[in-house]
Amino acid sequence: MNNPSILYLSKQDIISIGGGSSDLYVKALSNALELHAKKDIVQPLKPYLRVDEKNGHIADRIIAMPAYVGGEAPVSGIKWIGSKADNPQKRGMERASALIVLNDPETNYPIAVMEGSLISGMRTAAVTVLAAKYLAREGFTTVACMGSGIIARMQLQSLLEQFPSITTIHLFDLNPEAAGRLANELTEKHAGLQVIVSPDAETAVRQGDLVVTCTVTDKPYIPFSWLKKGAFVSNISIMDVEKEVFLKADKVVVDDWDQCNREKKVINQLVLEGTFSREKLHAELGEILTGARPGRENEDEIILLNPMGLAIEDIASAHEVYQRAVRENAGTRLNLY
Repeated sequence: MNNPSILYLSKQDIISIGGGSSDLYVKALSNALELHAKKDIVQPLKPYLRVDEKNGHIADRIIAMPAYVGGEAPVSGIKWIGSKADNPQKRGMERASALIVLNDPETNYPIAVMEGSLISGMRTAAVTVLAAKYLAREGFTTVACMGSGIIARMQLQSLLEQFPSITTIHLFDLNPEAAGRLANELTEKHAGLQVIVSPDAETAVRQGDLVVTCTVTDKPYIPFSWLKKGAFVSNISIMDVEKEVFLKADKVVVDDWDQCNREKKVINQLVLEGTFSREKLHAELGEILTGARPGRENEDEIILLNPMGLAIEDIASAHEVYQRAVRENAGTRLNLY
């Protein structure tokens, strides 16, 4: 009888095989989202575990995200991701932590366990990158970023790696010192890049050809009037844009309609109010990648991406990491029994 084993990959293991840069994730997500459009995936609605929902922050939760990704190299798995909004201030820890387990769909046995927060953050950045290829103005030069934490770093790093046209970044954070630190890091790594710490959110947003939200806010604060003609908004942190942006934007795109229309997020609130619906949605992102729906069609369109974050993105990315690790003999092999 076979003695099954799993491959354990730490964050440092993942970085050592290319998991700290964007190319791996752009490749994995492009495939996963195309499979999503072709319905060659299984992705149950993710449950949220909240211990103190009445008094806790919106970001205080643990989420279970199972999925099956088909195609030529099928894989199953789950991401188990916990978050506490006060971890950085109270405990000196990153806000979120995660583990990803991969399973062989032929036997359903586990084949890998790996640190998941790096993969989670980088695949989220890859969503913005992929969407920008289709939804941002060609040759865009200016990015406005709300927030300056770990997610913002990954978003901006990935955008700078994939879009050499970017010349200017406008940062805003409720903590100006944090924004200043990120600005210094970016200018040291990228010669010729101009990074401006904005005095308020409006000043930054008004400058953005691409606006990306990387906050833990539970109250929308970006009105439609702040967005310049031709802006593409990647609403990564979900709650930042006001309801009118969904109703006035030329196109609204999501990653998965069923995942987005729940948990009392803004889009779900609009559906319950009767002002937005699946019919008013322009597309799911995978439909644009496969050509089933158009991306940007003119220079002046204001386009909103509202991605809830999909388990298939995590599992596809983790599988790419696993395959590289096996080829490069990275990680630690552990007997299951």
